[in-house]
Amino acid sequence: MQNFAEATTKFVAPFPTVIYGVIAISIFLLLGFVTWSYRDVANRHEHKSNDSKGHH
Repeated sequence: MQNFAEATTKFVAPFPTVIYGVIAISIFLLLGFVTWSYRDVANRHEHKSNDSKGHH
């Protein structure tokens, strides 16, 4: 019967470990770009913001 240390050393990653870092950085950059693209969205429609100030 195998002990725990022998069982854990038999794992073989399907990709080189550097690829996991590249994938993670790519996802964070994509999410950062999506967040950045929504900057200043509230100020794009000036007529809506001017009309709604008196109603609230």
